[in-house]
Amino acid sequence: MLRARHALLLLGLVPLASCDGGLRVNRQGDPCVGDLITLRVEVVDAQGRPVKDATVTATHVASEVSITGTTNDRGVTTAVNEELGEGTVRVMATSGSKVSPPAQVTWTCDGCNCNPEPSTVQLQLNP
Repeated sequence: MLRARHALLLLGLVPLASCDGGLRVNRQGDPCVGDLITLRVEVVDAQGRPVKDATVTATHVASEVSITGTTNDRGVTTAVNEELGEGTVRVMATSGSKVSPPAQVTWTCDGCNCNPEPSTVQLQLNP
């Protein structure tokens, strides 16, 4: 009988504990949900002019997972994003028979997002 009283007493105190500094529920949703962090990649020709429709491929060095994108009229793509995960990523561009030297980007992740360093890459296609 004494145990039953203690149990009831404790159950009665649980709502009070949650009213003052107790468990909180984030009703706004997951704070990590939002747009993906992207890497801005610009592709230019040997004269420094933007290259439209160049294919940009980013490959995670350790996992070999890759993302491919195509440049717009300004020679830019933001298809490369944080879904590749933390670590080193090699980024290259091709257009026809022209290929750029690879650039290296390091993605560092926290509890919510991964960020690239550098945040922008310019790739120049070989003549």
